[in-house]
Amino acid sequence: MRKVSIPRRIFVVLNTLFMVLISLICVLPFLHVVFASLSLPQQVQLHQGILLWPIGFNLESYKLVFSKDTLMTGYGVTLFVTFVGTFLSMLLSCFGAYVLSKRGVLLNKIFLRLITITMFISGGMIPFYLLVDSIGLNGSLWALILPYCMSTWNMMVMRSSFRALPESIEESAHIDGASELTILFRIVLPLSVPVLAVMVMFYALNYWNSWFPASLFIRKRDMYPLQLLMREILMMDEGALNSTVGTGSEINAMGTDEVGAQNYVELLKYTTIVVSTLPIMCVYPFLQKYFVTGILVGSLKE
Repeated sequence: MRKVSIPRRIFVVLNTLFMVLISLICVLPFLHVVFASLSLPQQVQLHQGILLWPIGFNLESYKLVFSKDTLMTGYGVTLFVTFVGTFLSMLLSCFGAYVLSKRGVLLNKIFLRLITITMFISGGMIPFYLLVDSIGLNGSLWALILPYCMSTWNMMVMRSSFRALPESIEESAHIDGASELTILFRIVLPLSVPVLAVMVMFYALNYWNSWFPASLFIRKRDMYPLQLLMREILMMDEGALNSTVGTGSEINAMGTDEVGAQNYVELLKYTTIVVSTLPIMCVYPFLQKYFVTGILVGSLKE
């Protein structure tokens, strides 16, 4: 075995300590929110610093959150927007990346330059709103999906991945009589699983975390996505929260005083954060193994 030099060992130790520190900085705030949502509200208010375990196990806030039609409807809207939006985004990005990755296609370089310009120049918020309104999407859930279906950067990464595949594979498929759609879905996409997994994660995270488009285009509260509801809950005081999700009677039934009610409202905010964040965190470990590989493959250029 090769002997490791002392400077190298020092670097490895310091690098490990640095990464552990960064991990703690990222993980501890989320753990605090999770443990606070499982604790008694009075104990959370009295505790100083970050919680490393629940103080008095309590699930009342989760029962209350999952019993509210407003939040569950927002959950359903967010799931619909995320699944449908990710599917359409991946479909359009795959088609666009495959066409742009082909050599010798008429006006391919011109189209590539025109598409790249959109990464640096946009029309602005007001023209974008007027455009969405003029095509009849204002007030519809499709306003949260269709205008955001295509990400130029994601498509460019997929294009680089497709372009890195050997041309001989496609030529052999053409000789066997395969069409372009057959080559795309049965050859190119199966060989590009890492970059596809990364793009799915990027698109899904974008749709799941998005709240601003809903604040622009959605008027009915029963069409609000979960993230917009969570934003309102986090910015509300006790009275506004009671009018939004109807928690006043439940808090009164618990026999809490004014201070206890405020503590309980804070507990509901912690719980809402956990409920809205946990699903996407459960999906991430299954795609994480493709993350580095997909980015590296998608960044290669001949």
